[in-house]
Amino acid sequence: MRFPRVPGPRSLAAQLFAMQAVLIAVVVAGCALFTYLSDRSQAEDAAGRQAMAVARSVADSPSVREAIRTAPEPTTLLQPYALQVQHHTDVDFITIMNPEGIRWTHPDEEQIGQRFLGHRERALRGESFTEVFSGTLGPSVRAVTPIRADGADGEIIGLVSAGIRVEEITARVQDQVTALFGVAAGALALGAIGTYVINARLRRHTHGMNAAELSRMHDYHQAALHAVREGLLMLDGQYRVALMNDGGRELLGVLDKGEVVGRSVAELGLPAPLTGALLSAEPRVDEVHLTADRVLVVNTSPVSSGERRGTVVTLRDVTELQSLMGELDSERGFTQALRSQAHEAANRLHTVVSLIELDRAEEAVDFATAELELAQALTDQVVAAVSEPVLAALLLGKTAQANERGVELVVSEDSSLDDGLLPDTLPSRDLVTILGNLIDNAVDAAQGSVEGGMGASRVTVTALTEDSLLVLRVSDTGAGVDPAHAEAVFQRGFTTKPAGPGGRGLGLALVRQAVARHDGTLTVAEAACGGAEFEVRLPLPRVAAPVVAPPNGSGRHAPVRSSTAECTTEPAETAEPALPGGDV
Repeated sequence: MRFPRVPGPRSLAAQLFAMQAVLIAVVVAGCALFTYLSDRSQAEDAAGRQAMAVARSVADSPSVREAIRTAPEPTTLLQPYALQVQHHTDVDFITIMNPEGIRWTHPDEEQIGQRFLGHRERALRGESFTEVFSGTLGPSVRAVTPIRADGADGEIIGLVSAGIRVEEITARVQDQVTALFGVAAGALALGAIGTYVINARLRRHTHGMNAAELSRMHDYHQAALHAVREGLLMLDGQYRVALMNDGGRELLGVLDKGEVVGRSVAELGLPAPLTGALLSAEPRVDEVHLTADRVLVVNTSPVSSGERRGTVVTLRDVTELQSLMGELDSERGFTQALRSQAHEAANRLHTVVSLIELDRAEEAVDFATAELELAQALTDQVVAAVSEPVLAALLLGKTAQANERGVELVVSEDSSLDDGLLPDTLPSRDLVTILGNLIDNAVDAAQGSVEGGMGASRVTVTALTEDSLLVLRVSDTGAGVDPAHAEAVFQRGFTTKPAGPGGRGLGLALVRQAVARHDGTLTVAEAACGGAEFEVRLPLPRVAAPVVAPPNGSGRHAPVRSSTAECTTEPAETAEPALPGGDV
């Protein structure tokens, strides 16, 4: 995504490079200046100490004292001596003078006999001191000390001044300064190279964008995350939540779990299959997973560049779509049943017409009447037991579908569910999901028993209310459920049947999801006929149930049919009439 450029520096990296270069230059220049001033101050102090040492050595020399006391012209003895000491001690001048300041020695012989330029008062009081003074040789650091006749307490008979010119001190420091600025230039160059390398890396990471563009991109990023209704989840390399948008929090049901960023996926309390998919290092494409309330399609894509950086997860809510697909599958089954019924009806119509053509009108009427009575008997039986319209229609449709597959679907005699008894909090769609998937699963199992040569197949459905509970029970004559798989059968993807084009193992998982949504229970046990019996119990509001006459006309419901009648391998004469050809 390209963002419009804004006036200013072309990139954040360029701005940081300039700032860092200036900072390094200022720091290096400051360090160089400080070092220069420090070295100069130290050089001046060293020059003062050197001059003081030379001056005291001269003042303490016995030959100097002897020359001052005895020689009629001290200059003739002291000048050669002073020049010799000056040469060996690397000072610029040594001046020996009388107490009045008249020079006896000087590097410039023309200055001999002239008055000393500098301060003498402290020396005349017996003190030795240093100062910076501009004399005949220019500015210099000089030391002045008295010459005493007899040791430390003797009379002051002269003064000695030794000095080093400031120019010489500057020349001494100059070499150090040159080396210092060389080091400073190297440090600046090294800092500039390091800064360039760091900012080149920063430029790659920021894609050459400046600060304003990065800020704008962040704003767009946040707005897009909150606007997208699909769930978006980003995990870091340790499978901790790095980012989750509002849609993801809603779809995963973590809105009331506080801050989730920084927490591990395993700590979010998600279903185990979904947690496993999020923790997987392999990409997942359009995997269907169930949460407590939703059916989600999950896609995961690892983010890596040489090493694992994290995972991007997208979530789509297909709860409504899955429900519609279930309804579509039912409609498709109804359509197939109607097609078969139309074929059977055509055969029966041809039979009636043929009987009429053979002048067997009475037999034709009997044949047609028997078919109508059989169909009406099935309808009356189902409606009498379950008068709730949606469930009654579902049972009639499933009866036709089961009959097409060679399975007898019956409604047990103890079923009793009146219209208007179910509350609004228990929508018809959820009941269709629960009962429809249980019947489909039972028909599959019962049909498998027929194909396996296990005899006649039957599915028995019971729907009733009991102690403020809606009880839905579906049993079959199939192979049953292994007790070791009693919990696994409700997991998404678990199936003992061959995989079909649309996948298997979702029906019972959807049933458990719908039951859990209404705080109900779902169990599986062995049926009386040796197959599986699934039972659902859903709580109902405690209201006074209307008194309805039971189907047998007595004051109590008819008992459950005996296991012998329902488990027989041959169709019973008294069994509920099944519609031939699946007619409804």
